[in-house]
Amino acid sequence: MVNLTSSPSEFLLLEFSPVRELQILHSVVFLALYLIALMGNSLISIAIALDYRLHTPMYFFLMNLAICDIGTISITVPRSMLNSLMNSRRISYSECVAQVFFFFFFEASDFVLLTIMAHDRHVAICNPLQYEIIMNKRSCIQMVITVWITGLLYAILHTSGTFSMTFCSNIVEQFYCEIPKLMKLSCDSLYFVEMGLLVLSTSAAFGCFIFIIATYVWIFSAVHRIPSEQGQQKALSTCLPHLTVVSILMFTGVFVYVRPPSNISSEPDVIFAVIYTILPSMLNPFIYSMRNKEIQAALCKLMNLKHFSSTTPRFVLKLLGL
Repeated sequence: MVNLTSSPSEFLLLEFSPVRELQILHSVVFLALYLIALMGNSLISIAIALDYRLHTPMYFFLMNLAICDIGTISITVPRSMLNSLMNSRRISYSECVAQVFFFFFFEASDFVLLTIMAHDRHVAICNPLQYEIIMNKRSCIQMVITVWITGLLYAILHTSGTFSMTFCSNIVEQFYCEIPKLMKLSCDSLYFVEMGLLVLSTSAAFGCFIFIIATYVWIFSAVHRIPSEQGQQKALSTCLPHLTVVSILMFTGVFVYVRPPSNISSEPDVIFAVIYTILPSMLNPFIYSMRNKEIQAALCKLMNLKHFSSTTPRFVLKLLGL
């Protein structure tokens, strides 16, 4: 630990391995995961934007979710990948500030957006006759503006709270600038300010999660009353992907921000950080397109896959979800 009398000019991030071959392997794996997430979310966004049949509230929110996922994974993975390639652990102070700001911006926006998407599914299934009135274009735009403003406020709040602290060390025991790890480096009482902000944010996240669970209790109750089995399956096909995404984001986030702090860096901390920062962004496009024929049709149209679909074996198409 290096004692610092002022803000450090740079931080040293955790390296996955000192072995050069394993560093290259880490870069290749992260590059593959990043490209999968980037391409999947980009295709979803472009397909929704270009296909007029997908210009509905559900897909409008999904497009914004894809943008959030691109932002989240782009904040952490490229820097870690670059450091491994260059056999370096360094990240400048300003880059660390930017990581904290944009990571919280996209993560907070992501969770508020998922809460709004639960409300959208509730209105569509439990009150379908009023859906177009309640979820009109103006309301949807206002909701999305609220999402981005909330994310911005959360990002400003946590970034200012974190970097108002004085750091006694510049060694971050994580592969990106994670707030709990940065808080462990603090050597003044402002540590408690950011701790309070994290507790407040975690409470708000749990409040959103409880709202989503309560919403789905009403949704499943309404689905159970649908007379036809086909109607039940259609309703569930629009809900289960969203519930899966919420569960992945929530339960991986619990291990990052709710676990009691430890003075010893552990492998589970790194593993759960990787899962939390990469897995949701990478899996969301597949989860939403796997059983959604409208998304599949839009993607096929976008990629001009008609000839491809007619000449490809069934098991390959099934694997791709086409």
